[in-house]
Amino acid sequence: MGSRAKTSGISLSAKDAAIAKGMLARGDRQHDVAAWFGVNGGRIAEISTGMRFSRVKAQHDDLPPAGPYPAGKVALEAVTALAAARAALANAEAMIQRSIR
Repeated sequence: MGSRAKTSGISLSAKDAAIAKGMLARGDRQHDVAAWFGVNGGRIAEISTGMRFSRVKAQHDDLPPAGPYPAGKVALEAVTALAAARAALANAEAMIQRSIR
């Protein structure tokens, strides 16, 4: 029998629930809403069915962009590419600084 993974420690607030309800009303998939908040899809299902935050009204303005969102792998690749670009820019700037002295 395996052991369970540690919990993420992420809790959704009433404000988060209002945003989640707004995203769902806009037509976002529960999976994408869960990915935005970094929670299990079951938490969004609980909000969707009224099991949790039933009295919270949906927020309809200032919503995050509609998903789908990049997977962790893609996000890591983007961060790595940005670090390489930052290093290249720093090297180019150093070369320019040396040439104008």
